Amino acid sequence: MRKKENILPASDKLGILIPGMGAVTTTLIAGIIAVKKGLAKPIGSLTQMGTIRLGKRTEKRIPMIKDFISLPGIENIIFGGWDIFDDNMYEAALHAGVLDKTLLDKIRPDLESIKPMPGVFDPDYVKRLHGTFVKKGHSKMDLADQLKQDIQQFKKANNLERLVMVWCGSTETYIESSEVHTTLKSFEKGLAENDPAIAPSMIYAYAAISEGIPYANGAPNLTVDIPALIELAKIKKVPICGKDFKTGQTLIKTILAPGFKARLLGVSGWFSTNILGNRDGEVLDEPMSFKSKEVSKLGSLEYILQPEIYPDLYKDFYHKVRINYYPPRGDNKEGWDNIDIFGWLGYPMQIKVDFLCRDSILAAPIVLDVAFFMDFAARAGMYGIQEWLSFYFKSPMVAEGLYPEHDLFIQLKKLKNTLRYLMGEDLITHLGMEYYEE
Repeated sequence: MRKKENILPASDKLGILIPGMGAVTTTLIAGIIAVKKGLAKPIGSLTQMGTIRLGKRTEKRIPMIKDFISLPGIENIIFGGWDIFDDNMYEAALHAGVLDKTLLDKIRPDLESIKPMPGVFDPDYVKRLHGTFVKKGHSKMDLADQLKQDIQQFKKANNLERLVMVWCGSTETYIESSEVHTTLKSFEKGLAENDPAIAPSMIYAYAAISEGIPYANGAPNLTVDIPALIELAKIKKVPICGKDFKTGQTLIKTILAPGFKARLLGVSGWFSTNILGNRDGEVLDEPMSFKSKEVSKLGSLEYILQPEIYPDLYKDFYHKVRINYYPPRGDNKEGWDNIDIFGWLGYPMQIKVDFLCRDSILAAPIVLDVAFFMDFAARAGMYGIQEWLSFYFKSPMVAEGLYPEHDLFIQLKKLKNTLRYLMGEDLITHLGMEYYEE
């Protein structure tokens, strides 16, 4: 057994700040309140319901993760955040239409007590929304300073020592990294000069990291994955991670594709289409916002299947993704996949998947887990890119020069081995030779 790392305890309260207090955020907050009141279970949350094996199988040490590492209790979470509409969490939850009104009415006073702060908004980055509750400033640096003031006031008002920030806002239009993103100096100059290549999500990330707060990006837009903010995270010794929560169709891909490769089944084509009608669907109906999502969703199969290593199985396989805005469906997203595979002697086969999922129901526990694990990383003295949290993202951030790992099962092993490593436990390799030695 190795030496345990020096990890500060998760005593007292944890503040979770969220830019974007719409469907995902209200589903999370309402869910946490419902769990605290004994009205529901935190299903889907690794930090609340997951276990971790320690040592040999014969030892039968399989504690809950929340008992193995120091995590805050959900009763100690304080929520805050920003939005471009001024609805309180009860009103926003009703508008989102994810949870039954019967449940929301049982916790209505708790939800009504949580109200957003005015958000940072630029219609050039989210063309289908028209924010009415937004900050005004003479520069993007001024807006960043206003966010810092919000953070400081929230921290003081709630007597908090620790905070994390998780972006749950809408998908921003697609942009590529440019000169203003290359260094912290050029980025801060760009903030002062209102550079159009600095998106609202980057302003939130800059404010959070400057205040020493871990930042996670739950959307596919370019945000904290730019050299300037990675540089700032290292200077401030702050954990960062992202991007784009892995919920519906991509989750299924990262479960199925590793199985095809493990059994050396070929893939000639994978066609994916979605319909959804929530605010996310409306935003993604705009072509450049969809491009941000498309780039995020297309990457996983290439990395999992590795066509350059297995050309006979995956070379030139066709991969297409479509997202269609369909208002009647609301948050209940439907994802169809047609997968053309082939096996022995090249004989073709097909797999059809129809996943009728609930986008925010799948995303809410991810937000909770990412917030808790990022707080844990900060208390363990970890900073910069947290690749061990790739399990939760479609486009995981990795160190320069590395390719991202998309295989869901490898990602989970990496996450749990990171916890074992930090807690001084032996890593699990699943070799198992010791059970058969004379």
